[in-house]
Amino acid sequence: MAYITGEDLEYIRGEFRKLPRKVTLRLFRAEGSPTGDLLEELMGELAAIEPEKVSLEIAGPAEAEALGIEKLPALVLQGDGEDYGVRFFGIPSGYEFASLLEAIQDVAAGRAELGEGVAGTIAGVKDPVHIQVFVTPTCPYCPFAVRAAHKFAVASPYIRADMVMAPDFPELSERYEVMAVPTVVINDTVRFEGAIPEEEFAAKILEALGA
Repeated sequence: MAYITGEDLEYIRGEFRKLPRKVTLRLFRAEGSPTGDLLEELMGELAAIEPEKVSLEIAGPAEAEALGIEKLPALVLQGDGEDYGVRFFGIPSGYEFASLLEAIQDVAAGRAELGEGVAGTIAGVKDPVHIQVFVTPTCPYCPFAVRAAHKFAVASPYIRADMVMAPDFPELSERYEVMAVPTVVINDTVRFEGAIPEEEFAAKILEALGA
C-alpha cells in the first residue's frame, strides 16, 4: 500500500528536487512496534521519491545514546551529516506531515526563516535547551508550535526540539499532564498550551533559562 500518491507525490518530488543539500532521515526503530513499522514504511516511501536528495538510514543503539534518543520510534533529520537538533517521536502523520516536509527543507538549507527580533533572541541562547511539543495528528494548530520549535533548533546549536505524538507516548503525556494540544515543555521547567507567536515562544525559552 502506497501512502504518498497522486498530486501529493508530484508536489513532494518537485520540492525535493529544489533542496540545496542532501537530507538524511535517521530512523531509530522500536522493535515489535506497529507504530515503528509504519514509520519505517512511510519514511522509506518518502526517501524513494528523490533518492539523490533524501535518504533513509536505520540507526543503531550507539547512535541513539550519542544523540540523546531516549524514546522510540524516533526520526532525526541531518543535512550532509550535520545534526540540527530536529526530532520527531512517533509518526508525523495528519497535519504533522507538513511539519516534516518543512523541516526537511530547513535542514537542507541549514537555516530557518525567523523575524529579526526572534533571530536575535535565539542567537543569544548559550545554554542547552530541550523543547518538547506534544501533538495529535488531527490538531490544526499543532504544526505552528512544531515549526517554531524546529526553526529554533535549526537556528541554534544549543536547542533541541522534539515533536512528540502524544497518543504514541501515553506515559510521557501523563507525566507532563498533557490535556490539550499543542502542549509545549521547555527544559522540564516551563510548560504552556497552544500555538503562540514566535516572539512569545522565544521569550518562554529565556524564561526556562532563567534569563
